[in-house]
Amino acid sequence: MSYIRVWIHAVWATKKRQPLLLENFRKDIFNHIYENCQEKDILIDIVNGHIDHVHCLLRLKNDQTIKNTIQLMKGESSHWINKQNFFNKKFKWQRGYFAVSVSESNVQSVRNYIQNQESHHKKMSFQEEYSQFIKEEEF
Repeated sequence: MSYIRVWIHAVWATKKRQPLLLENFRKDIFNHIYENCQEKDILIDIVNGHIDHVHCLLRLKNDQTIKNTIQLMKGESSHWINKQNFFNKKFKWQRGYFAVSVSESNVQSVRNYIQNQESHHKKMSFQEEYSQFIKEEEF
């Protein structure tokens, strides 16, 4: 039997980073992503975000890839969002995503960071946050 524990911090944005994830239904979207992951056997720890993007912390199982897991999360959630008729036009996520591994010793700090997105984005825009990620991770 194989034993693995690979934590991933993933981030993706709305198409053209439009501020569509309004407060009145943002939590419903994040809750749906969380519940769908549980149904699909994706080991999701936390999902949160802000008006134009999503953060999640998850663990990969030995038969899961980052690409397939994120693709499933984004694809299914955009389908569900469109079925809810939150918008007058078709909702889409932006292509691509940001994903990095998280060491076991940093899981709690990443979890806290994701949990506190509202207060975090009072000080920093998503663009500033994204640029900081790119720089810190040396992409």
